[in-house]
Amino acid sequence: MPITTLTPASTLSITSLPVTGTLTKAQSSDSYPFGIYSSPTGDFYDENFISGAIDQVAYTYKKLGGDVLDVELTEENVYSSYEEAVLEYSYIVNLYQGKSVMSSLLGAATGTFDHDGTLQSGSLSSSLAGTHVSLKFPKHKFSYTRRVSEGISEETDLNGNLTIYSASFRTVEDKQEYDLQDLINDKEEFSGSIGNNRVTIRQVYYKTPHAMWRFYGYYGGMNTVGNMSTYGMFADDSTFEIIPPWQNKTQAMAYEDAIWTRNSHYSYELYNNKLRIYPAPTDISPSSIWVRFTIRNEPWEEDSDRQDGMEGVNNLNTIPFSNIPYKNINSIGKQWIRRFSFSLSKEMLGQIRGKFSTIPIPGESVTLNASDLLSQAKEEQEKLREELKTILEDLTYPKLVEQESAMAENSNTSLKNVPAGVFVG
Repeated sequence: MPITTLTPASTLSITSLPVTGTLTKAQSSDSYPFGIYSSPTGDFYDENFISGAIDQVAYTYKKLGGDVLDVELTEENVYSSYEEAVLEYSYIVNLYQGKSVMSSLLGAATGTFDHDGTLQSGSLSSSLAGTHVSLKFPKHKFSYTRRVSEGISEETDLNGNLTIYSASFRTVEDKQEYDLQDLINDKEEFSGSIGNNRVTIRQVYYKTPHAMWRFYGYYGGMNTVGNMSTYGMFADDSTFEIIPPWQNKTQAMAYEDAIWTRNSHYSYELYNNKLRIYPAPTDISPSSIWVRFTIRNEPWEEDSDRQDGMEGVNNLNTIPFSNIPYKNINSIGKQWIRRFSFSLSKEMLGQIRGKFSTIPIPGESVTLNASDLLSQAKEEQEKLREELKTILEDLTYPKLVEQESAMAENSNTSLKNVPAGVFVG
């Protein structure tokens, strides 16, 4: 059997991968499906990406044995694979960066994106236009913890996102029951905001005339002044004397006794926003009753008077992460991109060769390895993805904290074995 010399010239394929790429085709917009890094008018255009794509053609040519047998690919196929590899790298890195910072970004400004995933200026991202948030190290904000605590604060009436309102109504003699929902809704300032929303009553109270307090005057007599007074309101002959502690204790006990034996004992019962007053109001009862309340709103409604992050980041989809600029990918990332791009080219070659079983050559025929190429490419891509994901998983911010904690603990353990110097004077 004659020995066949396999050279590119001996094949019948009209399409074969060149030894290296060409600048003209590498710069052509037709060479890339998306043109994110190659379009001169795009935000991510980078001449280094063009150079990397050209070098990838030479790398693929050598790895697939193009100098022995033609590789049925065009350089545009390699350029397409190279762009996809960069975008895949950007996707995985952004995915794990999102896991690291999600808790701090909740409620922050989100973004508006075009079909390429590029951040655009708009109502949702006006403060972010032109920036690459994915490249920044954000401040830790405890955003989710704070939002949960705000909800708890609303229920305990300590603070929160709900606006607390107050209103009053006039009591009617001998009428004990009052529908607070209707009374509040009838007020002009609340009629447009309540509607069918349930009012949550936080407090019911009434205000008495201002209390009076006593002081010891010039002749030691007991005189009274209003509780809104200042020192400048006193006459020059007014004097203040220190009261002995037992006097304060006696007054305190008398005050407590007065509460239980002399006060009116007004009380109320609140059920389904129906207020029942005890005892029934009379002509000497407080004429006005005050209530503090909140208006129930939906959990996804933004406040009308302020922003509280309702329109901001709420999950991984709304994080304002754009594609990673090519210039910000270091040597580690670029080597991963070369390997992944080569695997994509190998898969593409397998798809092409799968359309034929053999290629005839003078005096012999060559059996194509489509199935081997496809299986190898799929396996390589999966391994490369898992390799990158494993590394990034160990480098998420929570993992870094664990590593630093373990390092500090191990350092302390090691330092216990270091003899301490003893000073001798």
